Amino acid sequence: MKKSLLGLAAVVGVSLGLASAAQADMLSDIKAKGKITAATEMHYAPFDILKDGEYQGICHDLFVEVAKELGVEAEFLDLPWQSILPGLEAGKFDFVNAPVTITAERMKRYNFTLPIGNATVALAKKAGDDSISKPEDIAGKAVGSQKGSAQLEQLKAFSETLPTPADIREYVNIDEALADLAAGRIQAVANSMPLMGYAAVQRPGLFEMVMPPFGDPKYFGWVAPGGEGSETLIAAINDALLKMHEDGRIKAINEKWLGSNPELPTTMPDVK
Repeated sequence: MKKSLLGLAAVVGVSLGLASAAQADMLSDIKAKGKITAATEMHYAPFDILKDGEYQGICHDLFVEVAKELGVEAEFLDLPWQSILPGLEAGKFDFVNAPVTITAERMKRYNFTLPIGNATVALAKKAGDDSISKPEDIAGKAVGSQKGSAQLEQLKAFSETLPTPADIREYVNIDEALADLAAGRIQAVANSMPLMGYAAVQRPGLFEMVMPPFGDPKYFGWVAPGGEGSETLIAAINDALLKMHEDGRIKAINEKWLGSNPELPTTMPDVK
């Protein structure tokens, strides 16, 4: 009986060791499969767009290039934003190529890549609405933002500094918020500066940007599971992003979708 238990313990130990080794090197596993499966919500233009059944946008174009540098194929999943980070933790896919705001709290749970976009919060209003000319003018007004987003939390904090807090409405995705803005059901939408700028550029007769942005400068990154298992993957993706900074691919992709190339840090920013 004792020998049997020792044998079982040895088998379990080997199994755990193999599982730990596999977990410790996601990059090797991905290269062995020849594929990296990444999840995003394809309703966050200009980063993620689903048009006529085709996935496109900044994150799509950047990640396809990154996958080429890794020597693997990119496979994309379209999921609701609220399920993406929990799905990553549950191991349902390899990576998150959605633009995730880099925060100190999230860095405790996940491993982030270098910044891939500017996440500083800005407002969009309905074109011709003279009642809002600066961020402080949303006092007492109905303002929408995306549920579960860092931009929503920054909007809430900013609202508390106003003489009359804004009436904050939470939406499943930002397209719904912009639809309500267009219909006059809310007076503004708060989200990342590139997202609001893209909406204003695409529909100039319907939306306008409210400048300047508010809150501390923030950045988007991509996300891998926390812990040592994804460190080699993050390092390889960061190497690919730095190469793309140098050879102009990031500049070309940003200019394609934004009409400009926002300056992004090439080292991890300090976050609060």
